[in-house]
Amino acid sequence: MTDPIAAPPRKDPQQRTRSPLLPPVPRSRAALLMSAAAARGELHLQGCLSCGARIYPPRDACPTCLSVRLAWQKVPDRGHVIAETTVRTTTDAYFRERTPWRVGTVRLDIGPVLMTHLHGDVETPGPCRVRAYLDKSGNAVLMALPEQETPNMADDPELRELTATPKHRRVLVTDGRTAVGQATAHALSDAGASIVFIGVATPWLPFDGQDTLTAIPNAQIVPLDLTDATSVRELAGEIGGKTDILINTADHVRPGGILSRQGLTTTRDEFEINVFGLQRLAQHFGHGMVGRGADGVNSAVALVDILPVYALANWSAWGAHSASAAARHSVLQCLRGEMRAGGVRVMSIFTGPVDDDWRQPLPPPKVAPSAVAQAVVHALENGTEESFVGDIAKDVLARWQVDPKTLERELQG
Repeated sequence: MTDPIAAPPRKDPQQRTRSPLLPPVPRSRAALLMSAAAARGELHLQGCLSCGARIYPPRDACPTCLSVRLAWQKVPDRGHVIAETTVRTTTDAYFRERTPWRVGTVRLDIGPVLMTHLHGDVETPGPCRVRAYLDKSGNAVLMALPEQETPNMADDPELRELTATPKHRRVLVTDGRTAVGQATAHALSDAGASIVFIGVATPWLPFDGQDTLTAIPNAQIVPLDLTDATSVRELAGEIGGKTDILINTADHVRPGGILSRQGLTTTRDEFEINVFGLQRLAQHFGHGMVGRGADGVNSAVALVDILPVYALANWSAWGAHSASAAARHSVLQCLRGEMRAGGVRVMSIFTGPVDDDWRQPLPPPKVAPSAVAQAVVHALENGTEESFVGDIAKDVLARWQVDPKTLERELQG
């Protein structure tokens, strides 16, 4: 069984910080389609539409009948480990500092034989389940996990390389005044974060929920105003070198589209927090996180942003807010490429309408702040790059995947 990891000792500033190297990067275009599914935590394999064969590794033509009519399909994850080996020496710079590394072959119940990483609690031969993860270079890799959950399972060193679990890590939640921010701070503390920094603009002004935040034993309220570059820069100077996970819970939301508003004041406020605030965070915290992407048990691992699913397609009733969300989504895509150099993941938590004061007139279903918080923890523990929370978010995603233009017309209606 996996041994629990211990809290890391105080870092010796004279010791070398391990360089944030990446696993092998090149992939074919077909393999990148597998990575797209892994980004949402799903195991997809190619299926031949001509002969019905399941195909692995990804190919441009079926190895059985040579047909090019291949389609990606979600497949069951159960299988059986048939062989294993342990890599103890390698010429690859990334794996050289992480050996020994256990790998093996797994025959899925549906037929294909896969090359996978092996969790330490998986027996050979024996049953397992296979999950697709993104490695630090952003490519899909497969890992064989125990058929049933085991004690301290998340502490396996190979699995921890593929996730961003908050255990023993220091987390910054950017807006503690919101219900989502408060629920997220509680969830992260319960998930084992060593410190939860909670940003609050104008902290001298009391707010609802302040007492419950200060009661979290490992929480620390810090001044943070995302509209003020000086505030962000000063906080980064204090805690930027020890922030392992940054979670942006700020969201300025108001109803209305473009023609329904007079002037740009409200729209400017939305972009100032939702878009430019995210950029300020990334610019002041991002460089330090990228440099600490391989710094042991409490290495920097993730920047997480919570944004509305209408970043994918504009909902005209809340059109200006949707426009800021679309810009926010584009910023995250840019950051994903920039921060990948240090092995730091950029995660998006797409939500349907959240059950808060500003969206109070909207009919259900709405998303409870606690559900958003649990989705954040789940994404970190599973290394999921994109998560969709609530029935509406999942429905919008499904419609967007079929035809974005049709979804646009539906949301305008």
